Amino acid sequence: MKIHFIGIGGVSMSGLARICLNLGYFVSGSDAQENLFTKELSELGAKIYIGQSEKNITEDIDLIVYTAAIHEDNPEWIAAKNSKIKIMTRSSFLGHIMKKYDNSIAIAGTHGKTTTTSMLSVIYSYSHLDPTILVGGNLKDINGNCRIGESENFITEACEYCDSFLDLFPTFGIVLNIEADHLDYFKDIDNIISSFQKFGKNIKQNGFIIANGDDLNVRTAFKSFSNTILFGYDERNDAVIRNTHFDKSGHGNFSILYKEQLLGPFQLQVPGTHNVMNATAAILTALTNGISISDVQNGIQTYTGVGRRFEYKGNFQGISVYDDYAHHPSEIRATLAASRYLHPNKLISIFQPHTYSRTKSLLDDFAVSFDNSDVVIITDIYASREIDEGIVSSEQLVEKIKEHGKNAVYLRNIGEIQKYLKNIAEIGDVIFTIGAGDVYKIGEQLLSLS
Repeated sequence: MKIHFIGIGGVSMSGLARICLNLGYFVSGSDAQENLFTKELSELGAKIYIGQSEKNITEDIDLIVYTAAIHEDNPEWIAAKNSKIKIMTRSSFLGHIMKKYDNSIAIAGTHGKTTTTSMLSVIYSYSHLDPTILVGGNLKDINGNCRIGESENFITEACEYCDSFLDLFPTFGIVLNIEADHLDYFKDIDNIISSFQKFGKNIKQNGFIIANGDDLNVRTAFKSFSNTILFGYDERNDAVIRNTHFDKSGHGNFSILYKEQLLGPFQLQVPGTHNVMNATAAILTALTNGISISDVQNGIQTYTGVGRRFEYKGNFQGISVYDDYAHHPSEIRATLAASRYLHPNKLISIFQPHTYSRTKSLLDDFAVSFDNSDVVIITDIYASREIDEGIVSSEQLVEKIKEHGKNAVYLRNIGEIQKYLKNIAEIGDVIFTIGAGDVYKIGEQLLSLS
């Protein structure tokens, strides 16, 4: 069987392509640009096209898989629709693959999916359960974004954009939070809550929903569900986080009161309160799935992070450079709050807004998300799947941030940023590149010049 992936260089698509190669399928795929994933897939035997053309859709293809980012004017999508070849969305194909596994776990939520998926993956791998893993980042413990296991355990992220996660029917569903996002697709927060409710109904009859009970929207979504384990600091939860304290690096140490037992302590090697919440979700899932408390304790302590999540990139001229994928106001607040444990002389944030629709709909929330930053640099908006129709600009965001008393400036490119940093950056400062686009390249370029 020959499967062609339109957009094969994406994190999830490349992982699915690797699974198919492992199953013995012939794999081809295309993407607009070459990247690490396309290079690795080519080395594994996939036929990779850089650039998308109707010529890539050949008659010998049995199935075409495409991502939600593919528009209807894409030449390969048009050729596929005009052919007799079966077509499937990425999420539908992922759901099809997951049906082959008796114990599947899907991690959902507005933020924290990649980190929690990675934490759970490390626990399962430490426990020698040999899981198959799809994660939306570079997890060094599995040497990438995908691991092919031989057991019945399958761990993956579940994205709500375009209701993609409704194509999944897992045994365990983790819901980390529910907030307003992807408002280019969802009508409003009520529409998003309804979508998560539908995801909850997809959980297998013998399965569980493990959800953040401190989040009011989560409680609203699952108030009528009987198979839910709510966790958090709120004493009303089924599992309550207790005895939390942080070391000088911001790494959390905590216990969990669950079923009248105080479980733990659990020691983390990543900073911030938000990671205590992420870890609690992973821990409860592992324990509910029968992993021993000692394996969970040891497994979670071995987790040291995933690419582009509070990632230390290097040091130049006495200035530390970090990078984070945060692209929602709540994520930015959590990252910058945790960064204070680095004890910077000044904290300088370089933020690249991600998509015009998100920037426009959450403009006021973005404006107040940089309270822990001393200097805020805003770059051009990363368009991703969108077209600039003039609905919002980076300059508007800068003005909003300034209204809240922060030192903010709009700088278009690396040259302007370098010149600005030369004038303000000092030994002991910390620079954070933040965003879901290619903003990380700014930090890497700065380091290459040192």
